[in-house]
Amino acid sequence: MVAFRGPKVWLWRWRRNSLRRRSDRMEAWVGLGVWALILLVGMGAGLWAEHSVESSLARQRAEWHPVSALLAENAPPADDKAAASGERVWVKVGWTADDGTEHTGQTRVAPGSMAGSAVSIWTDREGFLVSRPASASQAQLRASMVGVLVGVSAAALPWGGGRFVRGRLYQRRLEEWDEAWARVEPQWRRKAG
Repeated sequence: MVAFRGPKVWLWRWRRNSLRRRSDRMEAWVGLGVWALILLVGMGAGLWAEHSVESSLARQRAEWHPVSALLAENAPPADDKAAASGERVWVKVGWTADDGTEHTGQTRVAPGSMAGSAVSIWTDREGFLVSRPASASQAQLRASMVGVLVGVSAAALPWGGGRFVRGRLYQRRLEEWDEAWARVEPQWRRKAG
């Protein structure tokens, strides 16, 4: 059997009602405050993270540049599985940085490449080997995803705090019901007896 609930009344905690308790008003204000914090903290943290990631990736695009490097050794030949998948192999390479210093590192090249072959690699301002920087569209996608993730994670803090406070208010409401019942029950027992 389902109990009849009647029509739903919006914002009932703020309306005048003789049955409205102090804890109902407190719960309404806590709920409003928590939702405001969720929006402010979540949006603020998400936008800050998005801006931070996007500016970092833009700085990488500005500072990192391609350099021609020479293979220091022959690349191993491709086996059948690697050849079918287009897999690349790691090989030692050497290059000269903008300041004239010699550097070595490893990069991926096509299998079977010969020593002395020129390949294009990416380096930072100091001449150290880095990966290819993200394009503008890739950077925007990454920044947006990080912003959403950070925003949702940051919004979980006020949400959890609000759940805790509402749980404490609920517990207090049950204690108030117990106190009220303790006052009323003796009167009922006298009438029944």
